[in-house]
Amino acid sequence: MTEKQRIDKWNLFVKMVLDGTLTNEEEPQEERAQRIAQLESDPEEWFQYYFPRFAFAPAANFHKEATKRVLEHPEWCEVRMWSRELAKSTRTMMEVFYLVLVGHPAAGSKQKLSKRCVLLISNSLDNASRLLMPYRANLEYNRRIIQDYGKQSGDGTWTSSEFITASGVSFRAVGIGQSPRGTRNEEARPDILIFDDADTDVDCLNPETVARKWRWIEEAAIGTRSVSVPTSIIFCGNRIATDSCIQRATEIADHVHEVNIRGKNGMSSWPEKNNEEDIDRVLRQKSYAAQQKEYFNNPIVEGSVFKEMAYKPARHLDDYSILVCYTDPSYKTNADYKATVLVGKWKHEFHILKCFLEQTTTARMIEWHYKIMDYLENRSCYYYMEQVFMQDVIIKEISEAGKRTGRSIPIRGDTRRKPDKFMRIESLLEPMNRNGELFLNKNEEHDNSMRRLAEQFQALAPGSHAHDDGPDAVEGAVWIIAEKLKLANTSGIAMGLRATTEKRF
Repeated sequence: MTEKQRIDKWNLFVKMVLDGTLTNEEEPQEERAQRIAQLESDPEEWFQYYFPRFAFAPAANFHKEATKRVLEHPEWCEVRMWSRELAKSTRTMMEVFYLVLVGHPAAGSKQKLSKRCVLLISNSLDNASRLLMPYRANLEYNRRIIQDYGKQSGDGTWTSSEFITASGVSFRAVGIGQSPRGTRNEEARPDILIFDDADTDVDCLNPETVARKWRWIEEAAIGTRSVSVPTSIIFCGNRIATDSCIQRATEIADHVHEVNIRGKNGMSSWPEKNNEEDIDRVLRQKSYAAQQKEYFNNPIVEGSVFKEMAYKPARHLDDYSILVCYTDPSYKTNADYKATVLVGKWKHEFHILKCFLEQTTTARMIEWHYKIMDYLENRSCYYYMEQVFMQDVIIKEISEAGKRTGRSIPIRGDTRRKPDKFMRIESLLEPMNRNGELFLNKNEEHDNSMRRLAEQFQALAPGSHAHDDGPDAVEGAVWIIAEKLKLANTSGIAMGLRATTEKRF
């Protein structure tokens, strides 16, 4: 950040704080005391009153639960692996202000235990100073804090990286690798340590760098705390790599709190701020791997199994000896993708001609089959679907769709008992892809679903939490083709038990 950018950002913070914290100068002292007591009894109200521009959206339940843990435990270490756009730095800042201005309610007493020495640490001094900027702006210019808790700017030197308030609370920004030793406020050692964005993409590429940074965190940074004084330690960041400082912090934390942009139900974790349309728009602007790392705490090493996917223009449909449409309805969680693929076999090659891959409804999934039927016109095709425990629901919707359209979908259930998904996909499809036998339709290369399918293939890795519904559907189609052509046992690609029955929907 250049000096001009720093000044511009500082002026923006100051204006935002001043404009958002108007006060009632005529408020009687008794009413003021009552108001302060009421606010201090409810941290959420306290946040909204003193930081209206920061707490502009109603807090989600996960915010409230996190704050409750930190305020109730004077001695506490928590890892907050919250997605981008979930206000991890902002929420932590408001909690720090509460701890230094109000304090922890001491167990069994009405006395408060207030923190006195704050150490804010990031991957560099410049970044740590940037993160400290809103702290300083509020302490100097927040009218409501000044009215209720007194003037905060002290007589000493206030810099972008270090200052002490008039009430005797010190704040210091430190970059990883700097010497934090000796950090203290008179006799008080750091009793709040905030690690915010300790990791960088470049550093996480080198295990030795990660190990060196973690040793500094353990020995130099956490080593500044007092053994006998309760200390709050909070790590804020995303899991951007399988080996990272934030990941290592999970091994020492009292509590690990992972929150993604969407929860297990597939919906926004903070709908009060991030609606579904906005999330969709942002995610569409990023690759699957970037989405998973930045918004789902799921770092992906691309190409670990499928290094790249091959494309080839589709043949005329009459050239294919067999066509199979295979669907994975993905009813495990609402966040999974429904996948329908059309695969054709030409000579020794398998061509993925059409792909529909979305987080969507069963009704839309059924529509895909009509699109494939229209694409094929009257050509023969086998339609299969992975048989799932909710098949009665699917059968009902397929039946109703047939009545509405006057066209039934001749779909069958794939009843084979399937081995481990990763093993099936990797063993069957990776050799085919490597040997030039598996191709995505070049004519569909820029289609969102076909692009997503390629990304899911490249994200596939053992132990990964990346979505793999598209590759799973392709594996099902290729397996069916091999079975139909009696190739499964002779080509060395047999990957499951033969279906002893075929259940037709």
